[in-house]
Amino acid sequence: MSLNVSEVRTVFQNELDKQMTEELTSAWMDGNAGQVIYNGGSEVKIPILDMDGLKGYSRKDGYPSGGVDLAYQTMTMKMDRGVGFTLDAMEVNETNFVASAGNVLGEFQRTKVVPEVDAYRYSKIHKIMADDSKVSANIISRDLDETNIYKNLTNDIQEVRDVVGENVSLVVVINGKARGLLNNNTEFTKTLNQTEFKNGSITSKVRTVDDCPIIQVPSARMYTEYDFWNGSEDGGEKGGFAKKAGAKLINYIIIPRIAPIGVCKQDKSKIITPDLYQKADAWFIGYRKFHDLWIKASQLNAIRICEATI
Repeated sequence: MSLNVSEVRTVFQNELDKQMTEELTSAWMDGNAGQVIYNGGSEVKIPILDMDGLKGYSRKDGYPSGGVDLAYQTMTMKMDRGVGFTLDAMEVNETNFVASAGNVLGEFQRTKVVPEVDAYRYSKIHKIMADDSKVSANIISRDLDETNIYKNLTNDIQEVRDVVGENVSLVVVINGKARGLLNNNTEFTKTLNQTEFKNGSITSKVRTVDDCPIIQVPSARMYTEYDFWNGSEDGGEKGGFAKKAGAKLINYIIIPRIAPIGVCKQDKSKIITPDLYQKADAWFIGYRKFHDLWIKASQLNAIRICEATI
């Protein structure tokens, strides 16, 4: 029986989606995608609501008039990334194609896609804040150690709560090195509080600090700036990404859970059999991911970022 490419592609996609949810530390940001409007193409519309506040009530004239302005900010998705692999037909036949291709795609997504998406999102949050003069002061450079990290982190959390109030859910995203310092802080180790946190479709128990869930991220994914290679045209023949020279390590980000809007509009694989692939006697596997991240301007003052001094 010949291989049903359509069915295999569906199975692959389901497994890739599951793996992305399990390993992407920023998968919870995709849950905010419902805040935007997408009708195809590369443009996304973010609704911006502005309204008048309370005014003086008149016993003679009744309610004073108020205005509501609903506008849409059009944003363009920029991270259109993809790659194609070939598996030689002499080495891979219909019998072992599923296992071979599954291993290739699974390893590629785990080691290349997941780290890149995380790195892009955290550096994009930093860039959005740094580029806005109204909130750029909310990025603080500090040298952290075991003795001061807990105090600085909890003070920053309280600064955010002073802006948004107690009822807004905050998330603390922290790099692995800073998390190690926090784990060795005597004040933090006195608390053993945990909470359930839903990251994509996966719900797990995570530690909290001042009632905020702590999401640990590999340090290599939390720098302020990265180069995302496009291929031979920019000298990055192997593709992928790397932190820029002079980029600073982000120690932690404190952010309302509803603030980062992660949008992915193209996340699929393509499979072409050797009989149909024109360039070689090989199986072709194509992978494409089209995504981006935004934050509404009204949410920016509720974000604090602590970066390393060097």
